[in-house]
Amino acid sequence: MIVVLISVFLLAVEHRSSRMDNTRSILSVLIYPIQMMVSFPVELAEQAYNSVVSYEELKKENVRLKEKRLVDNIKLLKFEALENENIRLRGLLDSSFKLGEQVLVAELLSVNLVPYEHVMVVNKGSRFGVHEKQAVLDANGIVGQVIRSLPLSSEVMLITDPNHAIPVQVNRNGLRTIAIGGGQMNRLNLPFLPNNADILPGDLLVTSGLGGTFPQGYPVAVVDKFTAQPNKPFANISATPKAKLDRIRELLVVWSDSTPVPLSSPEKESSQNESK
Repeated sequence: MIVVLISVFLLAVEHRSSRMDNTRSILSVLIYPIQMMVSFPVELAEQAYNSVVSYEELKKENVRLKEKRLVDNIKLLKFEALENENIRLRGLLDSSFKLGEQVLVAELLSVNLVPYEHVMVVNKGSRFGVHEKQAVLDANGIVGQVIRSLPLSSEVMLITDPNHAIPVQVNRNGLRTIAIGGGQMNRLNLPFLPNNADILPGDLLVTSGLGGTFPQGYPVAVVDKFTAQPNKPFANISATPKAKLDRIRELLVVWSDSTPVPLSSPEKESSQNESK
């Protein structure tokens, strides 16, 4: 009762005058540490709870970001592969415009590179009109020729196969010879040129058009070695294929225009028929 009466008395005095303001200020300074001590455990518990919740959220976000980064890296790898494929296809497209013949883009399925057989399988076959003895190229030069055509795939013998020979000529002077596969992906041999042949390292070899399989003028290889052999009738000559045989993914199968060209003009033939 005494405390209640004192409280009522203090309230009445504060209501009627401002004499209690100084006392209130002094009491607030004295009571402030007690308030801090009372609220400290609550604030400490809230901070601890927020720290634990934030830590768990950060862990979950960190795991999620790591997974997202992994997925993004995989996508970037795929995009890089697609970009490289796009570059290769653009190169093939440019080459198809330069060739002037009908072409078909084929993709590589498998490669057989045993020492005495260089053969690859592509995903275009007789269903697409592919047939034997068709020239096959990439964006840089001759790859080989079709040796077997199945309905859904075809086998292509590379120009580096030891059993493959291709008629070529030196682009600089028109010298004709035969390039034979050396059994290595980066080597062709020219075994039938004499020691005094006009051929030099750096000369470009192109198809001569003889034999009918490879149309004339396609890049085949670049001469990289010429060694005269005085005791033998022929020089030791090797060349490096222009086609990227160890890196190709897409190829061009070429149809050459083999329609015979008439020796006389249609007008002349019709006038001869009318005169008869």
